[in-house]
Amino acid sequence: MRTSAMERVDRIALGLAALGRPAYINLGRDGALPAVRDVASMRAATFAVLDDAYAAGVRRVDVARSYGRAEEFLAGWLDERGHLDVVVSSKWGYAYVGDWRLDADVHEVKEHSATRFAAQWAETLALLGDRVSLYQVHSLTVDSPLFTDEPLIEALAELSANGVEVGFSTSGPAQADAIERAFALEVAGRPVFSAVQSTWNLLEPSAGAALAAAHAAGNRVLVKETLANGRLAVEAPRAVREVAAAHGTGPDAVAVAAVLANGWADTAVIGPASGPQLAANLRATTLSLSTDEEAALAGLAENPGEYWRHRSSLGWD
Repeated sequence: MRTSAMERVDRIALGLAALGRPAYINLGRDGALPAVRDVASMRAATFAVLDDAYAAGVRRVDVARSYGRAEEFLAGWLDERGHLDVVVSSKWGYAYVGDWRLDADVHEVKEHSATRFAAQWAETLALLGDRVSLYQVHSLTVDSPLFTDEPLIEALAELSANGVEVGFSTSGPAQADAIERAFALEVAGRPVFSAVQSTWNLLEPSAGAALAAAHAAGNRVLVKETLANGRLAVEAPRAVREVAAAHGTGPDAVAVAAVLANGWADTAVIGPASGPQLAANLRATTLSLSTDEEAALAGLAENPGEYWRHRSSLGWD
């Protein structure tokens, strides 16, 4: 898909998973963050990246209840800056329980229930109000109790009927199955979901066909983990480094450009931890991959099961 740099910037969303809490699983994050990761320092770092992103033309921001204080930081930034053209998406289903500690045994806890949805939607509303245009179930999998929880399904349908777009994110090797099953959910003959946010990157493209089908059916498609939790920037395969060298850019830009080359990808979510990382990621908006380069990069796909096992082994730092 060949588009202008401005059109590509419009397809970028800034994710705050790496900035809203002191610990996360992204490689390459450690040296980019403040030396002291107290709340004030992380808030300042978040504001700085948001300012840089806005100056670069990015108008989409993606957060979640489990991203520590990400919603709080974003709400404060929006209030202070007064920007009215920022599109916000958030997620519910995980709760942050890390107590702002790097060494917490558990950082987040998942629960897909009507009670959790009601509580977290109230929390999101209190911080961001009508700024939220898309509210997503966080990490929906085929075995989620959501699929048989009629009160929860009806509550999500009611939110959609009240004007908030309702979607879901996916993870794990069976993303395609979760996507198909979720879009089949209906209440009173109307689909519950109209958006999906899934992992797709050069190492894990297995959900591509399901995402293309979702887009073709008129649903919004967001792509997360575009850099494979930093692996494609810090541990980039040779093919990625060679393409990057040919374009005079970094491997992260190549990875993001590969996402943007998919016509079905409405939005690519990036998660930089600093201004320099943001600038490096955004070089993707001026990079067009050739057919030969796309073919070379397509050969990097890992077995989905192996990819997700490796991801599970990454430590929070």
